[in-house]
Amino acid sequence: MPAEMLGGLTILIVEDEVLLRKQIAARLQALGAEVSLADTVAAARKSISATNFDLALLDVNLPDGRATDLLKEKLFPLSTGVVVMTATGALTGAVEAMRLGAVDYLVKPFDPAELPLVMERARRTRQAARIEEHRRDLSDLFFGEALAGLEAQLEKILVADRRVQGALAPILIQGETGTGKTTIARWIHQRGPRAARPLVEVNCSALPEALAESELFGHERGAFTDARTARMGLFEAADGGTLFLDELPSLPLPLQAKVLSAIEDHKIRRVGGNKMISIDVRLIAATNRDLKEAVAQGRFREDLLHRLDLYRVDIPALRERGGDILKLAELFANRSCQRHRLPVKTISLAGQRRLLSYHWPGNVRELDHEVEREIVFGESEELEFNQFASALGIASAAKETESAGWLSKDFQFENFSLDAAINELIRLAMERSSGNVSAAARLLGVPRDFVRYRLGLKSRKPNGN
Repeated sequence: MPAEMLGGLTILIVEDEVLLRKQIAARLQALGAEVSLADTVAAARKSISATNFDLALLDVNLPDGRATDLLKEKLFPLSTGVVVMTATGALTGAVEAMRLGAVDYLVKPFDPAELPLVMERARRTRQAARIEEHRRDLSDLFFGEALAGLEAQLEKILVADRRVQGALAPILIQGETGTGKTTIARWIHQRGPRAARPLVEVNCSALPEALAESELFGHERGAFTDARTARMGLFEAADGGTLFLDELPSLPLPLQAKVLSAIEDHKIRRVGGNKMISIDVRLIAATNRDLKEAVAQGRFREDLLHRLDLYRVDIPALRERGGDILKLAELFANRSCQRHRLPVKTISLAGQRRLLSYHWPGNVRELDHEVEREIVFGESEELEFNQFASALGIASAAKETESAGWLSKDFQFENFSLDAAINELIRLAMERSSGNVSAAARLLGVPRDFVRYRLGLKSRKPNGN
């Protein structure tokens, strides 16, 4: 067994026999693992709360209880491979542990030479679980309240896809940079009838204009200088699956015409070739531009727009998603803490206000990065976002309210009621949104429950104000 085969992995050993614990630790450390030790269930709980382990080796029977309780309490994440140890004649504990999620077991006494093989099996099982966890992350994509309509629309597209099975209609995803267009495209592919087939992703804006046609459609040998061999294009590579063309309007007009031809005829021709090659590709295109405006400017083909515009998916900007911002931030915080092997942190009330006050020009991607930065650099037990106070729009918001007349130099506080001002803002938002609480909350940049609470508070007042 090669040295360092477990290099970089963190392993928790829970065993009350001192000699055996030391032998196991020495063996695994020799293979490059970083080992933590515990001799009781209580000590194991403490270690698990502080570190996200790659693997865990647990003795079933411990002085203060059974290690299977750790599995019952679901303290280990899916990405941790758990192996249990049990004495001869006490295999019921091992069976119970396997039922609760352990990936393997060892019967004591065992040869320490068995450890590397068992831990390697657990590592491979853990990797498979991580891949499945990633797939589920996309399948369980957080839509939230603001995107409930979008989720329903996507489900209808999937239902239509399952009815057709064959050539699937293209999809056009529109949204600002960072709203999650790529994530939505992956979600559609993984939930659809072509999930077992390839998903090929292309950022069209990153393709050099001189090579874009060759990248998409391939080329034959000798088609141009340095074309020493024939090459398959990305349309062919995605045959039977999905081709995701991000920032499609970046392609030059002649190449847009070839994309249109490929969609309509289900055939392509390589650069320098005469043979038409049949393809079966589900095309998903994405853009952060207004395509009708691009057509008017002569930068996008109108016929291609009409061909793509059957299944159009519009993703709203993050600033329009109201209280979902906080739910997304919590989701990102949990994932980031797990990735950095840190205890989960919550967002303070002040931090929540700062997140809700910001305009989020970078949308979901920017929120994800801001949360991870706060987790890495923040020093408080809660996520405060103090170092981003100015970036999160507090100062600019104050300037905007002052320029709007709320806090002018002559403003009189004596007769001012903050409570009445809040009610008036909510009234205006409800009026503008035709009485829709969720839409009013998005306009105000606050959670829907806050609007409901204020409306309820208002209705309970004797004077109706």
